[in-house]
Amino acid sequence: MHTSELTIASLPGTELHMRILVIEDDREAASWLVKGLRESGHVVDLATDGQQGLNMALEAVHDVCIVDRMLPLMDGLTVIQKIRSADLKIPVLILSALSDVDERVKGLRAGGDDYLAKPYAFAELLARVEGLGSRKLLDPKDAKLRAMDLEIDLLSRTVTRGGKPIILQPREFKLLEYLVRNAGHIVTRTMLLENVWDYHFDPQTNVIDVHVSRLRAKLDKGFAEPLLQTVRGAGYMIRAH
Repeated sequence: MHTSELTIASLPGTELHMRILVIEDDREAASWLVKGLRESGHVVDLATDGQQGLNMALEAVHDVCIVDRMLPLMDGLTVIQKIRSADLKIPVLILSALSDVDERVKGLRAGGDDYLAKPYAFAELLARVEGLGSRKLLDPKDAKLRAMDLEIDLLSRTVTRGGKPIILQPREFKLLEYLVRNAGHIVTRTMLLENVWDYHFDPQTNVIDVHVSRLRAKLDKGFAEPLLQTVRGAGYMIRAH
């Protein structure tokens, strides 16, 4: 078991890195949207029907949700209503080919925070999404991620365990943030390559093993209980409890 100490990763304060859930059934539109968001520095999860999207929204923490109005299995407005009934405060941007005022009002009354008619310019969508995310992250209560005695402050970019600061490099911080957002769930190498390194292929290197080893050393030094676990043949997991 490797170990080491703790503190903060300094990233430019003007950059906003979010985890975004996209619920869009049009494969081509979804691929284009996900690619653009990832190239803009965000972590993106994709669901291709309403039921899958709802499940993903309930199972993991996201900063913003982008929901298509017309979806298979469960329409977008029903997804949003169920998200709100579960008391999730995640900001929601609705995408829809239905652009008249009545439809916009329906979307907002269902619990959406913003409404963008198709076709749209990606630059406008990105500005709206980052605006929603900024509003959410400005509230300190919503800017902290926790797992066991570990706490990540997304505003100050600081990490502590048991109140003790941990110093992380930017990539280590991004890796830890992704793992903690999925605390209690196995995170595969493919998920890490796509969402932490933005690789959509396996570079056949030990880059993940090296970073996980360094991160584990920093997280677990001086603590009796290991926080970051390797699940043989599957991936990695941060303990939630």
